[in-house]
Amino acid sequence: MANNSSFKLSISLSKPSFRYSTWHSPPPPAAVADPLLAAVSTAINNAQTKPLASSLRRLLPSFKPHHFIDLINHNPFSLSPLSLFSFFNWLSSMPTFRHTSQSYCAMANFLSAHQMFEECQSIIRFLVSRKGKDSAASVFAAILDIAGTRCSNFVFDALMIAYWDSGFVSDAIQCFRLVRKSNFQIPFHGCGYLLDKMMNSNSPVTIWTFYSEILDSGFPPNVKYFNILINKFCKEGSTRDAKLIFDEIRKWGLRPTTVSFNTLINGLCKSRNLDEGFRLKKIMEENRIYPDVFTYSVLIHRLCKEGRLDNAEQLFDEMQKRGLRPNGVTFTALIDGQCKRRQIDSAMNTYHQMLTMGVKPDLVMYNTLLYGLCKVGDVNKARKLIDEMRMVGMKPDKISYTTLIDGYCKEGDLESALEIRKGMNEEGVVLDNVAFTALISGFCRDGRVRDAERTLREMMEAGMKPDDATYTMVIDGYCKKGDVKTGFKMLKEMQINGHKPGVITYNVLMNGLCKQGQMKNAHMLLEAMLNLGVTPDDITYNILLEGHCKNGKAEDLLKLRNEKGLIIDYAYYTSLVGEYDKSLKDRQKR
Repeated sequence: MANNSSFKLSISLSKPSFRYSTWHSPPPPAAVADPLLAAVSTAINNAQTKPLASSLRRLLPSFKPHHFIDLINHNPFSLSPLSLFSFFNWLSSMPTFRHTSQSYCAMANFLSAHQMFEECQSIIRFLVSRKGKDSAASVFAAILDIAGTRCSNFVFDALMIAYWDSGFVSDAIQCFRLVRKSNFQIPFHGCGYLLDKMMNSNSPVTIWTFYSEILDSGFPPNVKYFNILINKFCKEGSTRDAKLIFDEIRKWGLRPTTVSFNTLINGLCKSRNLDEGFRLKKIMEENRIYPDVFTYSVLIHRLCKEGRLDNAEQLFDEMQKRGLRPNGVTFTALIDGQCKRRQIDSAMNTYHQMLTMGVKPDLVMYNTLLYGLCKVGDVNKARKLIDEMRMVGMKPDKISYTTLIDGYCKEGDLESALEIRKGMNEEGVVLDNVAFTALISGFCRDGRVRDAERTLREMMEAGMKPDDATYTMVIDGYCKKGDVKTGFKMLKEMQINGHKPGVITYNVLMNGLCKQGQMKNAHMLLEAMLNLGVTPDDITYNILLEGHCKNGKAEDLLKLRNEKGLIIDYAYYTSLVGEYDKSLKDRQKR
């Protein structure tokens, strides 16, 4: 058996230079004819002086694949591997000769035994391409048929690789299982090749099934593969399985690395299992595997997400006391937590601490600060931060501008928001749905409902679909202007565009009708809501009651409503209105 220690996974993937004959099933083997082998061997030896086509013209019709296999196996004239390979190629080009699975396997095994790995790999690739999917068992049987226990281990490596590269994954894995079942040496190179490829594509369950099989067969364990599996399970949200893989590391005599711990801690934090994450940090420290910046950053980020800002700041101080230098990710996580708690002064102090330590802010960091400043209404300082970004060569992106537009609109400074939009257009930054919605809200708040509708149309022309809330803002704007008719046109447009307006949209229209004293239309709208399956809420009924105040004495209705309490359903509403109408008629009779 050839030593395969020189085998490299970077073996050439180029197409073989030789040509292969048409495929057919092998005939029953004939007895070895020594004179024939001798004549063929002589012809091969003299091929440079006398062409094979001439010297073998009479012998070729009687030369069969099993003769070639005998020639390879016995090689009575000790022909060189290269001359036999050339003869193999020459036979492949002969229209009257057809190689069999066995002859291909014999040639591949012979080449491997003589260190001609690239040529061997090429033959195996061609064989796999011709045999196709679900052929592993038959090809393996052919190898055993011609080589028995003398088969070169590289042939199995090459076979597994060829099946994988051809997309026949199940065949590649079956090759390994057949080798193991036949008690051959495990093709570690082939196993490693499959494992590396699987790590980049397959599901963690499939990978672990294969990895555990080859480990049980003697494949050397490597913590790298365990770490990748932990990460894959964590990405799928299967932290329980990730923990099981983590525990397997020690079972195979390995020691978890910082990467092992960090990967699992990160997965646990993303699945909101912070307590387990801290438990693992403690285990790290007990095993003298010290947490690094990544460990702390992940835990600080999760603490901030859960609103535990005090704990996050304590952990931030701890990492610095241990001589660890926070990076941009660490600072961004902490600043984000401070901004969301509206502690903008603390966030700015952390930002300046970051600058003092020489850590350069990235775009995510700036956008986090912009969000925090706009959230507390300090849009002017946010605008200055945009200028600061430009000074350090950082170009604001869509999120930066959108955050600023939203901040200005919420502060009622629509002109500044429009100025930002103009700057976006000049820089070629396209508005997203958040920016459009913020502008629509700002226009509506400013009473510029037609500008709001125009912006809504621009949003739709840009390929974005306004949501129910955006439509409702514009409808509300028209109703407040007394233009309920246009409000209803927009309601119809919503429905045509596939929206199903909810109770808030109907309440806006209901309020518009009641403000104009159109109680009959308001009641018709109520009936329409009920028919469409939209359940009115207490706001709906109380809007209607306010509308009734347009007729008769408002104080009587208010007194009655105060006696009855909150109006919560249609029956209660009609009962109350009925009592009100009855008391009104009684007064009129008197």
